[in-house]
Amino acid sequence: MEQTHTTHHGAAATPGAQRRVLVVEDDATIVEAISARLRAEGFLVQTATDGPAAVDAAEAWQPDLMVLDVMLPGFDGLEVCRRVQAQRPVPVLMLTARDDETDMLVGLGVGADDYMTKPFSMRELAARVHVLLRRVERAALAAVTPRSGILRLGELEIDHAQRRVRVRSEDVHLTPTEFDLLVCLASTPRAVLSREQLLAEVWDWADASGTRTVDSHIKALRRKIGAERIRTVHGVGYALETPAP
Repeated sequence: MEQTHTTHHGAAATPGAQRRVLVVEDDATIVEAISARLRAEGFLVQTATDGPAAVDAAEAWQPDLMVLDVMLPGFDGLEVCRRVQAQRPVPVLMLTARDDETDMLVGLGVGADDYMTKPFSMRELAARVHVLLRRVERAALAAVTPRSGILRLGELEIDHAQRRVRVRSEDVHLTPTEFDLLVCLASTPRAVLSREQLLAEVWDWADASGTRTVDSHIKALRRKIGAERIRTVHGVGYALETPAP
């Protein structure tokens, strides 16, 4: 019977597997369930069960994506995310046992792209992994075939070609997901986009159960570009506010 792997991948024999996913989780039952599902989806999978091992594995193995639990021995998943993102940008799906919005916002703030609260279905986790990897592919394509020009909405400036955002001429660091979310809102300034629309456009995710993900990313985005720039339409969704002409 296959045991949990901590420093090497266990899917080298998977035919045609290309994408590497590092699963960081200290619960053996959960890590085996996630690994089995992702291997069945055709991914190469490596696992780590504590913070230091996760950082070492990410540096040595160069995964395409990390599934990262918040609560870990050694140091927590937030510190893992900080250290790994400092080495190289990698999409991160963060797992949390607590349905705590503060934890989610902190996770997004250190570079996580999405989060899921335990318990979750393996089907949804696999779908989220595919979505995050598709977003990376779209971003890479946009980098070589960028949209022309810079969009200016008052003191907010969005540079599509460089995927940079400035507020009052100051650079604002956004995660890839936050940038895509802002671009989606900016594509129709002042128009209200529903949470479901944003979820479908930015995450390619059609299940309404993910709308809290949208809310948390909106909150993180507001903290960076200014809360007054994104209007909440209660019961509907969000709109990007722009200066009156």
